[in-house]
Amino acid sequence: MVTHKKIMIVAALGIMLSGCSGGGGLIREIGIGLHANNELKIEVDVTTNAEAKVFAEYWPDSNAAQKYVSSVSNSGLYHALVLGNILPLTGYSFRVITEKGGVRSESKIYPFRSRALPMWLQDQFKYSCTRPELLPDTFKEGFMLMNKREAPGLLYIVDVRGRLRWYHMVDGTGVKVAHFTADRTIISILGKSDEPTSYGSEILEINLSGDTLLHFKKGQGDLRYTIHHEVIKNKSGNVVTIYEDPRIMDLSRVGGGKADTVNGDGILVLDRNGKKVWQWSVFDVSDPFADPELLKHKKDWMHANSLSFDTDSNYLLSFYNLGQVWKVDAHSGRVMWKLGKGGTLHMPATDIFSQSHAVHIDASGSLMLFDNGVERKQSGVFAYRIDTTARSATVDWHIKLPAEIYNDRMGSAYMINDSLVLCCCSKRHITVLVNKKGQIIWTLDTAIPPYRVEFIPAAQVRPYILD
Repeated sequence: MVTHKKIMIVAALGIMLSGCSGGGGLIREIGIGLHANNELKIEVDVTTNAEAKVFAEYWPDSNAAQKYVSSVSNSGLYHALVLGNILPLTGYSFRVITEKGGVRSESKIYPFRSRALPMWLQDQFKYSCTRPELLPDTFKEGFMLMNKREAPGLLYIVDVRGRLRWYHMVDGTGVKVAHFTADRTIISILGKSDEPTSYGSEILEINLSGDTLLHFKKGQGDLRYTIHHEVIKNKSGNVVTIYEDPRIMDLSRVGGGKADTVNGDGILVLDRNGKKVWQWSVFDVSDPFADPELLKHKKDWMHANSLSFDTDSNYLLSFYNLGQVWKVDAHSGRVMWKLGKGGTLHMPATDIFSQSHAVHIDASGSLMLFDNGVERKQSGVFAYRIDTTARSATVDWHIKLPAEIYNDRMGSAYMINDSLVLCCCSKRHITVLVNKKGQIIWTLDTAIPPYRVEFIPAAQVRPYILD
């Protein structure tokens, strides 16, 4: 039985007193326990008599042919090997492999049994699917990333059957927003419970082993702002986030105070050392006094809520309060166009979304967004074709979600293939897979209200998660 404290195998399983033999005589000691107090990650600690490359092979007892490989320790005398892809209450076996001077040796085989998930992680996700034959293999084999915003913060990766397959906990703070990167890492915004819903003061990037790759805190380096709603990485590996930009202004001419505050938004780019690379603000391109209801909106003037890259690496920035998406030049900061109500791209009034989240370019090159549907009281998904020459936008396709899962705040939508979309209706605690007619194929009910749910193809999480 695995315990939180590392234990010697010979002490836990006395019948294996000779178990530390093997490994070409290199292995002195083997211990087993949890890695980072995580029930789905097992750590095997190996001490060797001489420097060696060390790793472990392991497999579920129900399928000995399904061999997994741990993390690898390439040198040293002390080796911490992490075994991922663990399911709760499941029997496993493992052996330690040593390599030195071109000679490979194997230890004896040792069994262990994973424990149940803690009560607070059980029954968090429940799926239903009446037509499993309609699920594409890509979806059945893939996973979903979501996060818990209250402390202690959690990152979850869940499979199509609603099984928790990977998690990472952050003590003392919530995970406000999370994003799976092209580097197969997870980058997130952390924030305290007294910070607004999707606002925070830290940026954390980890790999799927749970190792911290980057951790910025407000007040350190050039991170001097409260950040919110989005954190991503550009092609150079720099961190890109939305920040809150409060400006002290004389609003007396519109009935406000002489030293009043207007809260705007901006884009901040930091290098891996926390040094500012680029910065932009809505105040650079917009005049607050052009808003006839500035006093009403001053506490949250525009409310930027998602940020992504167009195919030319310029920014796509969505504003909930404006009901618009802007394309911003990533070098000059010039606003190239505005999509939505009152925007600069021509489009029929019937094709305009009503507040949006998770704006991005889909696999076919369309601009895709989750339409909160506030004016119609019905959420959905829009995909637009942008014609910059004609300065127009046309609807590529539009999905209307069932009225009973209307979601006025938060949410996301991502293509699974050319006909199915994964939609997160955050306030309903539900994620659905729908076709382009809006018919629900699959449903995941969640105990938490995820800000969004990102789909991760299986290949992106191997070998950390396998089925």
